[in-house]
Amino acid sequence: MKITDFSKVAKQYDQNPFRLDELDVDQDLMNLISTNAELNVLDLSCGTGLYLEKQMSLLQTESIHWHGLDKSIDMLNQAQNRVSGVDLRLGSAEELPYNHESFDYIVNNYAFHHYCDKDKALDEIERVLKRFGIFKMHNISIHDMKEWWVYHYFPEAFNEDLKRFWTQNHLFNMLEDKGFKVEINTHYQMLKIKVKDYLFYAENRDISVLTLIHDEHYKKV
Repeated sequence: MKITDFSKVAKQYDQNPFRLDELDVDQDLMNLISTNAELNVLDLSCGTGLYLEKQMSLLQTESIHWHGLDKSIDMLNQAQNRVSGVDLRLGSAEELPYNHESFDYIVNNYAFHHYCDKDKALDEIERVLKRFGIFKMHNISIHDMKEWWVYHYFPEAFNEDLKRFWTQNHLFNMLEDKGFKVEINTHYQMLKIKVKDYLFYAENRDISVLTLIHDEHYKKV
């Protein structure tokens, strides 16, 4: 499994409008706020801080202590420029720098496939999550989207992602084995797109799997 070097995409990462357009209020977190006087929330692999910034602006509550962790110093620097009042730390999901049962809510957006030791990462998440806490993972379902424009024009990307992504069944079983009560929700959509409308995204090359393709091959496509 190849590893994405996020220092290569940190500066242009937020130029992709899809990252902003899909962000909305985290309803699961909002529901948790209504039943708790105080919460510790961790954005695991927080990247440039988009989720943190959006939720802090929408929820506007002092009852949440916000935390963010990322393995890339370049992405974390972007987050530090974006949000304030957040405990931001450099670290990996496989060795979380937190005490046992530290968090009521852990969110993980588009990041789990990057972890080299996913089993250990789940052990760490289970360790720092409070009893009856919530772990929410959000990601693409690559096994159901072989016609995605990225895979269509760059078949090598699909082959790389097969090494990085667990199937839904495997993820479900691994979480259950670790004592989580698991629910998986999958949303499907299909769009007809024009190549010219997606040239920007290809040229921006901020999608992590595209950085794993050899530069020469990428430019030829």
